[in-house]
Amino acid sequence: MALPRLGPKWGHLVKRALTLLGAEPLATPGAVAVMSELLDHVARWAGSVDLTAARTPEQLVDLYVADAAILACHPIPGACDWVDVGAGGGAPGLVLAVFEPKATLTLVEPRSKRLAFLRTVGSMLAPGRTVALRQRSETLEDLSWDMAVSRATLPPAEWLREGARLARLGVWVLLARGEVPSLSGWEVAHDVSYALPFSGSPRRAVCFVPGSARG
Repeated sequence: MALPRLGPKWGHLVKRALTLLGAEPLATPGAVAVMSELLDHVARWAGSVDLTAARTPEQLVDLYVADAAILACHPIPGACDWVDVGAGGGAPGLVLAVFEPKATLTLVEPRSKRLAFLRTVGSMLAPGRTVALRQRSETLEDLSWDMAVSRATLPPAEWLREGARLARLGVWVLLARGEVPSLSGWEVAHDVSYALPFSGSPRRAVCFVPGSARG
Protein backbone atom coordinates (compact mmCIF):
# COMPACT_ATOMS: atom_id res chain seq x y z
CA MET A 1 0.00 0.00 0.00
CA ALA A 2 1.35 3.40 -1.00
CA LEU A 3 1.98 5.94 1.73
CA PRO A 4 -0.47 8.85 1.54
CA ARG A 5 0.66 12.44 1.11
CA LEU A 6 -0.99 14.35 3.94
CA GLY A 7 0.50 17.81 3.45
CA PRO A 8 0.01 20.03 6.53
CA LYS A 9 -2.04 17.25 8.16
CA TRP A 10 1.23 15.54 9.02
CA GLY A 11 1.63 18.26 11.62
CA HIS A 12 -0.90 16.70 14.00
CA LEU A 13 0.97 13.40 14.00
CA VAL A 14 4.35 15.09 14.38
CA LYS A 15 3.19 17.17 17.36
CA ARG A 16 1.56 14.13 18.97
CA ALA A 17 4.75 12.12 18.54
CA LEU A 18 6.90 14.86 20.07
CA THR A 19 4.51 15.16 23.02
CA LEU A 20 4.64 11.41 23.68
CA LEU A 21 8.44 11.56 23.53
CA GLY A 22 8.57 14.45 26.01
CA ALA A 23 10.07 16.64 23.29
CA GLU A 24 7.41 19.35 23.10
CA PRO A 25 9.98 22.21 22.82
CA LEU A 26 10.91 20.87 19.37
CA ALA A 27 7.35 21.32 18.10
CA THR A 28 7.81 24.89 16.89
CA PRO A 29 5.55 25.97 14.03
CA GLY A 30 8.52 26.17 11.69
CA ALA A 31 9.89 22.73 12.57
CA VAL A 32 6.47 21.10 12.32
CA ALA A 33 5.88 22.68 8.91
CA VAL A 34 9.25 21.52 7.57
CA MET A 35 8.74 18.04 9.02
CA SER A 36 5.38 17.89 7.23
CA GLU A 37 7.12 18.75 3.97
CA LEU A 38 9.81 16.14 4.58
CA LEU A 39 7.28 13.39 5.30
CA ASP A 40 5.34 14.30 2.18
CA HIS A 41 8.54 14.04 0.11
CA VAL A 42 9.26 10.64 1.65
CA ALA A 43 5.76 9.43 0.82
CA ARG A 44 6.11 10.63 -2.78
CA TRP A 45 9.59 9.21 -3.38
CA ALA A 46 8.76 5.93 -1.64
CA GLY A 47 6.52 5.06 -4.56
CA SER A 48 9.60 4.51 -6.73
CA VAL A 49 12.57 4.34 -4.33
CA ASP A 50 13.04 1.95 -1.41
CA LEU A 51 13.25 4.58 1.33
CA THR A 52 11.35 3.08 4.25
CA ALA A 53 9.62 0.00 5.56
CA ALA A 54 6.75 2.13 6.89
CA ARG A 55 3.33 1.39 5.44
CA THR A 56 1.14 3.80 7.41
CA PRO A 57 1.49 7.48 8.35
CA GLU A 58 1.95 6.55 12.01
CA GLN A 59 4.75 4.12 11.18
CA LEU A 60 6.46 6.75 9.08
CA VAL A 61 6.29 9.34 11.87
CA ASP A 62 7.66 6.77 14.34
CA LEU A 63 10.64 6.03 12.11
CA TYR A 64 11.42 9.63 11.18
CA VAL A 65 10.67 11.61 14.32
CA ALA A 66 11.59 9.55 17.38
CA ASP A 67 15.34 8.97 17.15
CA ALA A 68 16.17 12.46 15.87
CA ALA A 69 14.00 14.07 18.56
CA ILE A 70 15.80 12.19 21.33
CA LEU A 71 19.19 13.20 19.94
CA ALA A 72 18.13 16.84 19.62
CA CYS A 73 16.91 16.86 23.23
CA HIS A 74 20.26 15.60 24.56
CA PRO A 75 22.93 17.79 22.96
CA ILE A 76 26.67 17.64 23.48
CA PRO A 77 28.08 21.16 24.06
CA GLY A 78 29.82 22.60 21.02
CA ALA A 79 28.68 19.84 18.67
CA CYS A 80 27.29 21.30 15.44
CA ASP A 81 28.84 19.26 12.63
CA TRP A 82 27.27 15.79 12.24
CA VAL A 83 27.79 12.76 10.03
CA ASP A 84 25.01 10.21 9.48
CA VAL A 85 26.47 6.98 8.07
CA GLY A 86 24.06 4.95 5.96
CA ALA A 87 21.66 7.87 5.87
CA GLY A 88 19.18 5.99 3.65
CA GLY A 89 15.86 7.80 3.59
CA GLY A 90 17.04 10.66 5.78
CA ALA A 91 16.35 9.46 9.31
CA PRO A 92 17.81 10.58 11.58
CA GLY A 93 20.13 12.88 9.59
CA LEU A 94 17.73 15.04 7.60
CA VAL A 95 15.39 15.23 10.58
CA LEU A 96 18.23 16.47 12.79
CA ALA A 97 18.70 19.28 10.29
CA VAL A 98 15.07 20.22 10.98
CA PHE A 99 15.22 20.00 14.77
CA GLU A 100 18.74 21.49 15.05
CA PRO A 101 18.68 24.64 12.90
CA LYS A 102 22.35 25.42 13.60
CA ALA A 103 23.59 21.93 12.74
CA THR A 104 25.28 20.88 9.52
CA LEU A 105 24.79 17.31 8.33
CA THR A 106 26.92 15.09 6.13
CA LEU A 107 24.69 12.28 4.87
CA VAL A 108 26.69 9.26 3.73
CA GLU A 109 24.81 6.84 1.48
CA PRO A 110 26.24 4.44 -1.15
CA ARG A 111 22.98 3.74 -3.02
CA SER A 112 22.38 6.13 -5.90
CA LYS A 113 18.59 6.43 -5.72
CA ARG A 114 18.59 7.15 -2.01
CA LEU A 115 21.45 9.59 -2.55
CA ALA A 116 19.34 11.44 -5.12
CA PHE A 117 16.55 11.75 -2.55
CA LEU A 118 18.91 13.06 0.12
CA ARG A 119 20.47 15.63 -2.19
CA THR A 120 17.16 16.85 -3.62
CA VAL A 121 15.20 17.08 -0.40
CA GLY A 122 18.12 18.24 1.72
CA SER A 123 18.75 21.19 -0.59
CA MET A 124 15.08 22.14 -0.39
CA LEU A 125 14.49 21.82 3.35
CA ALA A 126 17.89 22.69 4.84
CA PRO A 127 19.70 24.68 2.13
CA GLY A 128 23.41 25.03 2.74
CA ARG A 129 23.36 22.75 5.80
CA THR A 130 23.36 19.27 4.28
CA VAL A 131 25.72 17.50 1.93
CA ALA A 132 25.12 13.96 0.67
CA LEU A 133 28.09 11.78 -0.25
CA ARG A 134 28.06 8.55 -2.23
CA GLN A 135 30.61 6.76 -0.07
CA ARG A 136 30.98 4.05 2.51
CA SER A 137 32.07 4.71 6.05
CA GLU A 138 35.53 3.18 5.65
CA THR A 139 36.44 5.78 2.99
CA LEU A 140 35.74 8.74 5.30
CA GLU A 141 38.56 10.65 6.97
CA ASP A 142 39.30 10.30 10.68
CA LEU A 143 37.96 12.87 13.15
CA SER A 144 36.25 14.98 10.50
CA TRP A 145 33.01 15.69 12.43
CA ASP A 146 31.87 16.64 15.91
CA MET A 147 29.21 13.93 16.16
CA ALA A 148 28.52 10.63 14.42
CA VAL A 149 25.27 8.66 14.22
CA SER A 150 24.07 5.64 12.29
CA ARG A 151 20.92 3.57 12.39
CA ALA A 152 21.18 -0.18 11.76
CA THR A 153 24.08 0.14 9.30
CA LEU A 154 26.57 -1.80 11.44
CA PRO A 155 26.27 -3.92 14.61
CA PRO A 156 26.37 -1.63 17.68
CA ALA A 157 29.89 -2.49 18.85
CA GLU A 158 31.29 -2.18 15.35
CA TRP A 159 29.50 1.13 14.82
CA LEU A 160 30.81 2.54 18.10
CA ARG A 161 34.39 1.81 17.00
CA GLU A 162 33.79 3.32 13.58
CA GLY A 163 31.95 6.34 14.95
CA ALA A 164 34.79 6.98 17.38
CA ARG A 165 37.16 7.04 14.41
CA LEU A 166 35.04 9.66 12.64
CA ALA A 167 33.90 11.98 15.45
CA ARG A 168 35.72 14.28 17.82
CA LEU A 169 33.05 14.89 20.46
CA GLY A 170 30.56 12.05 20.50
CA VAL A 171 28.98 8.97 18.95
CA TRP A 172 25.31 8.01 19.20
CA VAL A 173 24.45 4.30 19.18
CA LEU A 174 20.78 3.56 18.45
CA LEU A 175 19.43 0.27 19.76
CA ALA A 176 16.21 -1.65 19.36
CA ARG A 177 17.46 -4.50 21.52
CA GLY A 178 20.65 -6.06 22.76
CA GLU A 179 23.44 -4.97 25.04
CA VAL A 180 25.01 -1.52 25.12
CA PRO A 181 28.53 -1.77 23.66
CA SER A 182 31.65 -0.31 25.25
CA LEU A 183 34.91 1.12 23.97
CA SER A 184 38.10 1.80 25.87
CA GLY A 185 38.64 5.53 26.41
CA TRP A 186 34.98 6.40 25.80
CA GLU A 187 32.20 6.77 28.35
CA VAL A 188 28.45 7.25 28.34
CA ALA A 189 27.17 10.83 28.42
CA HIS A 190 23.49 10.06 27.73
CA ASP A 191 21.56 6.79 27.96
CA VAL A 192 17.92 7.30 27.00
CA SER A 193 15.24 4.61 26.87
CA TYR A 194 12.04 5.51 25.06
CA ALA A 195 9.26 4.02 22.96
CA LEU A 196 8.25 4.76 19.41
CA PRO A 197 5.24 7.03 19.89
CA PHE A 198 2.60 5.11 17.94
CA SER A 199 3.79 1.50 17.89
CA GLY A 200 5.19 1.53 21.41
CA SER A 201 8.27 -0.45 20.33
CA PRO A 202 11.16 0.04 22.78
CA ARG A 203 14.22 2.01 21.73
CA ARG A 204 17.43 3.11 23.40
CA ALA A 205 19.86 5.84 22.39
CA VAL A 206 23.29 5.93 24.00
CA CYS A 207 25.76 8.75 23.47
CA PHE A 208 29.45 8.04 24.03
CA VAL A 209 32.06 10.76 24.52
CA PRO A 210 35.83 10.61 24.96
CA GLY A 211 36.65 10.23 28.64
CA SER A 212 38.59 13.51 28.78
CA ALA A 213 35.60 15.41 27.31
CA ARG A 214 33.76 15.21 30.63
CA GLY A 215 36.64 16.22 32.83
